[in-house]
Amino acid sequence: MIGMEMVLLFSIGLFAGTLGSLVGIGGGIIIVPSLLYLAAVFMSLSTITPQLAAGTSLLVVMVTAISSIIAFHKQKRIDYRSGLLFFVGAGPGSLLGATFSSYFSVDAFMVGFGLFLLFLFSLMLFQKKLKPIRFTNEIQRTYVDSSGESFIYHFHPPTAIFVSFGIGIISSLFGIGGGAMLVPMMLIVFGFPPLVATATSMFVIFLSSITGSVTHVLQDHISWLAFVLIAPGSWIGGRLGAFLSQKMSSGFLLIIFRFTLFVVAIKMILDGTHLM
Repeated sequence: MIGMEMVLLFSIGLFAGTLGSLVGIGGGIIIVPSLLYLAAVFMSLSTITPQLAAGTSLLVVMVTAISSIIAFHKQKRIDYRSGLLFFVGAGPGSLLGATFSSYFSVDAFMVGFGLFLLFLFSLMLFQKKLKPIRFTNEIQRTYVDSSGESFIYHFHPPTAIFVSFGIGIISSLFGIGGGAMLVPMMLIVFGFPPLVATATSMFVIFLSSITGSVTHVLQDHISWLAFVLIAPGSWIGGRLGAFLSQKMSSGFLLIIFRFTLFVVAIKMILDGTHLM
C-alpha cells in the first residue's frame, strides 16, 4: 500500500470521527461509502466488499465512541442510566442486524430509510413547536449545563427499548452507528437537551457497536488493514468532536445536526437508487 491510500484512510477516520462525535452519529455514514469508493479506485483495497465495509466501519465507530466518551465523561454530559436502558433494546438489535448483513438486499431499504430520515429532518425544523410525547410511568432527568441552565426531560422505558431495538438492527446492518435516528428520538420524543442527547448517543453507540462488531468479526467481515489505518484518525476525531461541541451552544449544535441529517438522508437515497 502506498502513502496516498494511507493518508486518505487516516483522513477519513479523522473527518468521520470528528463529525460523528460532534453530532452523536458515530461516523459510519462517512466511512462505509468512503471505503467502497476507495475499493473501486485502489487495487490494494479492491477486496473490500459492502459487508467488509460495514463491519470495518462498525469497529471504527467503536473506537470513535470510546474516544469521545472519555471527553464527554469529563464534561459530565452522558446520561449513563438512560443510555444503558436504550442499550437494552439496541444491543440485541445490533446482533440481529449483523447476522442479517450477509443476506439482506439493501437498495430498497436504503431509499426507505433515507426518506424516513428526511421525515425526521422535517420534524426537527419545527422542533420548538413540538412538545415531547408524554407517557405514564415516565422517568424524569435533570441536566445543568456549564452556564448553569437547567433542563428537565422525560422518557418512557418500554418505548425507549422498543425504538432502540430497531435502531440497533439498522446500525449494525449498515455499519452507520445508529445515531442518525437515536439523537432525533431523544430530542423529539423525549425532549433531551442537545448536549446530553449527542453525548448519550455516543455511549449507546459504543455499547451496541461492541455486540455488532463481535458478530462481524466472527463472520470475517473486517478489513483489518483498513481498520488499522482509519482507527488512529477516528480516535483523534472523537476527542476533537467532543471538544468542539462543548464550545457550541445547543442551538448551533442543533443546526449542525439537522444539516448532517439532511445530507445523510439524501446520500442514502442516492446510494439506494444507484445515482452516486
